[in-house]
This record gives sequence, structure tokens and C-alpha cells, in this order.
Amino acid sequence: MASHSKKPKAFITGINGFTGRYMSAELAEAGYEVYGTVSNNTLSSPYNVFPVDITKQTALWETLERIEPDVVIHLAAIAFVAHDNAEDIYRTNVMGTRQLLAGLARLSKKPHSVLLASSANIYGNANVPTINEQTPISPANDYGVSKYAMELMANLWGEQLPITIVRPFNYTGVGQARNYLLPKIVEHFVQKKSCLELGNLYVERDWSDVRDVVHKYRLLLEQPSTAGKVFNVCSGVPHSLNNLIEMMSSIANHQLEVSVNPAFVRANEVSRLLGDETLLRKTVSLNVARPLEETLRWMYDSGV
Repeated sequence: MASHSKKPKAFITGINGFTGRYMSAELAEAGYEVYGTVSNNTLSSPYNVFPVDITKQTALWETLERIEPDVVIHLAAIAFVAHDNAEDIYRTNVMGTRQLLAGLARLSKKPHSVLLASSANIYGNANVPTINEQTPISPANDYGVSKYAMELMANLWGEQLPITIVRPFNYTGVGQARNYLLPKIVEHFVQKKSCLELGNLYVERDWSDVRDVVHKYRLLLEQPSTAGKVFNVCSGVPHSLNNLIEMMSSIANHQLEVSVNPAFVRANEVSRLLGDETLLRKTVSLNVARPLEETLRWMYDSGV
């Protein structure tokens, strides 16, 4: 695509997704000309978007040739852990990524930074107090397996492309789909429901604000020394479900009864995910992360 702008060009796969919308705003504010793939051609967007299925080689490669991006952020994925079609998960998360990297590697003008979003789910039920990048990999579900397979596959392109991999722990914010845990909880408080059905109540998670996550992604994109490395992206603070309910009760000034619905209980549930972000903090200069209570209040005030 011809462009007379002197701004660096950023290409985001999955730009219309939850993370993609915040990532595009972060990059645009930082002075990038933003392009991206969308899942359909009906989405209105302030950016340059293309209705491209990343698993379709021809359309994807032609789009990359038109844009010749300076930086690439790969977010398009089946990201819901409980997605019930394993074939979709592997086709999108592994083969879709392969099509992207193959297309980038054949460009005459290659990007100077490619960031791939993996997941902390690849660690599975790690038997350590906090999880760093050296923690043994042991995914406990198809989503985690697909993301680790993506990482291994990406190594095949490591000599041709400056690839940085991020392993985000849980994060949330305004606009996240209601089938994710925190939007579901916040929505029940917004609607002043009397009861809430959840799955495994014993889980503990490390939650970040999506705005902090995309800011960290941008800093990594702009740091040349990150190529070939893997970074956890997390808060380092664990929160139990009871803790989340207490926070929301205080924010909404509302109490509700929590019960377990067996239909929501996942097999192979990862019981505790708590990250160590030391490597990232040694690599880029970070602001103080938003506390989870601030994020939940933002979601509550926005009606999630």
C-alpha cells in the first residue's frame, strides 16, 4: 500500500479484538501509522484495516506486501481457553502464525520488530511460588499446547526475523467479552444480581490492566535488544476469586451469593498462575502498574 506518511507503520493481526483495539490506540498515540487484519469487512475503524483470515496464505501475503510494516504485533488467535473446537485452536494459533512469519520472511523490506503473543497458560500447574521464563513448560489444555507449539515453530524463523515472544498472564478491561471471568463478575454487580454462579472457586490468578499490557508490548517493540527473547507480562500479584468478589462488593456497595455450577468447572484447570516480571523490568523502563481495584472500578463505571 502506497503511503506518503513518514510515520513508522505498525501491523496488528486481530486489530478488532479486545487487545487489538487497545494496542492500536497505544501505537497511534505513539506516532505510528496503524494497519491491521480484521475478522470481517463490516467493522468501522479509524485505522487501515483488511478483512484477512491469517490462515489464508495468499490474502495474508498480499496484504503484507502492500503494507511492508516496520513493526508487527501478532494478536490474532483463538484466545478463549474453554473454546470447544481444538481444530480451530491449532489451525489459528499455530498455522496462522506460521503463515504470518513465512509472509514476513519473504518481504524485500522486513520489519525491524515482530512481537508474538503467546500465553502464561503454557506453564500449566507449575509447582513454584512464582513463574519466571525459566519455569518448566507443562501446558494443561489445548490452548496452552497450541501456544507452546507456536513458540517452537517461531524458532524456525529466528534467523530471518527479529522475533520477540511475550507470555501474558491474565488481563482485563473495558470491552472484554462477557464469557471471561472478570467481565462476568463485574456485569453481575452492575446489574445488582443477587447470585453469581462460577466454576472452580479455588483458582488464583495474576491480573493486569489491558492498558498496561499494551504499553509493555510497545516498549518491547521499540527495544532492539529483545529479539530472540521471551518475556512474561504480568502484575506479580495473586488474587483469589473471594478477593475479587470482596473488591467488587466494595466498589458496587452490593452483596451477592456465589455458588459453584458444575457446568462451569473445567477439567485440567490451572489452579494458580502468578508471574515474575523481573526480566521485562530489567529490559524496559516501566511505570507503576494500575492496581486491580482501579481496573475493576473503571469496568464497573463503564458498565463493562
